[in-house]
Amino acid sequence: MSDAKLTVKLVKSPIGYTQRQRATLRGLGLRRMQHTVQVEDTPSVRGMIDKVKHLVEVGE
Repeated sequence: MSDAKLTVKLVKSPIGYTQRQRATLRGLGLRRMQHTVQVEDTPSVRGMIDKVKHLVEVGE
């Protein structure tokens, strides 16, 4: 599982959401709309994605 990657794409604007949620997006490496990043598939990253699941799309 150490080589597993997830593709995360920001599909909804974080404007109007809490500073904590915006910081979580920044921690995932997402900076602007439609920005896509690949992150390691770890429990901590899964938890971050779960906190902002209404703003992102996740792929394998």
